[in-house]
Amino acid sequence: METKKIGNKIADARKRVSISQAQLAERLFISPQAVGKWERGESMPDIVTFARLAEILGVDLNYFSENFKTGASELTTAVLSNKQSAEVPSQEKDKKPGWDMSGGNWVDADFSGLINLHKKFSSSNMQRCKFISSGLSGLLLKGNNVVNCDFSNSDLSSSKIQGSHLVNNKFMDCLLKDTEFSGSHIKGCDFSGADLTGAIFKSSSCHKNTMNNAGLNRTSFISTDINDLVFEGRLEDCSFEHCAFKKVIFRNATLINTFFKNKSLKGIRFVDCQADKMTYEFLKNGKADLTGMTLKTPNEGNE
Repeated sequence: METKKIGNKIADARKRVSISQAQLAERLFISPQAVGKWERGESMPDIVTFARLAEILGVDLNYFSENFKTGASELTTAVLSNKQSAEVPSQEKDKKPGWDMSGGNWVDADFSGLINLHKKFSSSNMQRCKFISSGLSGLLLKGNNVVNCDFSNSDLSSSKIQGSHLVNNKFMDCLLKDTEFSGSHIKGCDFSGADLTGAIFKSSSCHKNTMNNAGLNRTSFISTDINDLVFEGRLEDCSFEHCAFKKVIFRNATLINTFFKNKSLKGIRFVDCQADKMTYEFLKNGKADLTGMTLKTPNEGNE
């Protein structure tokens, strides 16, 4: 497929519907420079973007093939599509779509800066994808294989991640407030600096993840297998119920009003930690080894 010919087709179709490169780029959530490169034949869209291009430009997907010849009927369709778009009330034109990207095989895709993905992204294979600085709040991620993907600096608050396989992903500095991880295998993921306020890990396995400087406030771990994990910093109003612990370390941590209800806490070790009286009693009742833990006295105040 000759990139120059494809570029000419994109430019011709864009001009027929009277939209600029910048306007097309905005609707595709990419830069105007990327559109310019396509039209000059310096690069080509991927197959997913081709499908979206066809929709925006009012053409059949086959239009972009080398041997496809533009007919009058297609030109009419494109023009009518543009006319109908112009007649849509301004409030409808301003309404952003909510993408449903379920059932896809997404490998090495760069969705950085994506917004309005508030619905479903389920039953997908996602490998080495980038979602850096994306708006993904309220997302349903169900039954996915997510490996080596980067969600750094993204908003995933109030999302539900269910029955998914999450391995070696970056959630650094993510907003994960009130997000629920349930029935998922979470291994080798980096949650450093993430805000996990109100987040729930339920009936999941958490192995060899990193939570350096993560915000743990009202964070719950329920019936979850926690293995080879280090907790640091302040944990407040958190809970660990019916969890299995193995090689779990609380290092330089302050535990305030944090609830432990487990058959065994032998898999936990404390290094230079403090706890308020209530949390200390929960740990003592669970026969935890409190070496490395000191009782925080009331006059030390809130830090």
